[in-house]
Amino acid sequence: MKEKVLSRFLNYVSIDTESDPYSESCPSTEKQFDLAKVIVEELKEMGLEDISLDEKCYIMAKLPANTEGIAPIGFVAHMDTSPDITGKDVKPRIIENYDGKDIILNEEKGIVTTLKDYPEIERFKGQTVIVTDGNTLLGADDKAGIAEIMTGIEYLKNHPEIKHGDIMIGFTPDEEIGRGADFFDVEKFGAKYAYTLDGGEMGELQYENFNAAAAVVTIEGRNVHPGSAKNKMINSIYMAADVMEAFPKSERPETTEGYEGFYHLNEMEGNAEQTVMRYIIRDHDMKIFNERKEFFEKKIKELSDKHDGRISVEIKDNYYNMREIVEKEMFIVDIAVDSMKEIGVDPQVIPIRGGTDGARLSFMGLPCPNLFAGGINFHGRNEMVSVEALEAGAKLVVRIASKYAELGIKA
Repeated sequence: MKEKVLSRFLNYVSIDTESDPYSESCPSTEKQFDLAKVIVEELKEMGLEDISLDEKCYIMAKLPANTEGIAPIGFVAHMDTSPDITGKDVKPRIIENYDGKDIILNEEKGIVTTLKDYPEIERFKGQTVIVTDGNTLLGADDKAGIAEIMTGIEYLKNHPEIKHGDIMIGFTPDEEIGRGADFFDVEKFGAKYAYTLDGGEMGELQYENFNAAAAVVTIEGRNVHPGSAKNKMINSIYMAADVMEAFPKSERPETTEGYEGFYHLNEMEGNAEQTVMRYIIRDHDMKIFNERKEFFEKKIKELSDKHDGRISVEIKDNYYNMREIVEKEMFIVDIAVDSMKEIGVDPQVIPIRGGTDGARLSFMGLPCPNLFAGGINFHGRNEMVSVEALEAGAKLVVRIASKYAELGIKA
């Protein structure tokens, strides 16, 4: 199983699937179909049923039950990679028996994953790890999840003595830009319960995530030739500085953890004439989340009044905390916890400081906690994953599927 999951992962990360938040199409980038077509061919070779790839780049397939009356379950992962850093020409490097020390990714450019900046890498000591060459992300988010699902399902297919109900597989586009569940057909998928494999380190299990909103702040300046700008020019970039200072430094991603929410300036572009600032607002608690949005709007109004009405904001909710849905079916979390223990993985039940397709799917009628994919430092050049985690993810898919049958969880 280890060789299979590793081979798949290395093949998948070689295919560029970066999504584009500025595109209005679905998928946001046509190149996501490049990976989708590879996966579909593999599913056909495995002999799965009801395989489909639709015009919006959603893949679905089914491994039919070999025992009757068991609730159909699903496993979901996403095909796109983050637009925060390129996923083109990924060159993974395998380090066997990692010594737990600093990892030089690119000596020429001085790019190093250091223990000082990333102390969690020491936990990978003794494992076989996969890293980048420092020029791209790796793509473990979430091609590790895809490789684990595909390998686990293949194992079940080849070992009919392992009893299970119907197992559904779903792979989505555009999760990294918040649209992964936009066109996911829950009824067609056919699962009663599901799991995303889109978490971090081996052992992570999550059924709580942030409530999330996006805030777009638009600042209208007035540009004039700088040689004759006195008492005429109004520089929107200077007003943007006021906006940045309006929100507490103690409530930014880099100063928060656990259940602590934040305001995050994710992107800014502009000139003297106009500046656009893109924030994300996050909190696990719905009451505090709503208060954060109200506070954000209040601060922007105050600044707009100060600057003659030149600042506006539009806030849009992205997704909500799936705990509200999943805690009504907590046995699906318990099954995942017990399954991890049974394959020798120590479960770490923690809140997601982000979101997954599972959050939205849960509110669409498909309770869907999140399991580890095995990597760390996602969305950046210091991303890494261990081969041991890839193998454990595949084994977990097999164990969860068989455990539903063992426990007789009814359809």
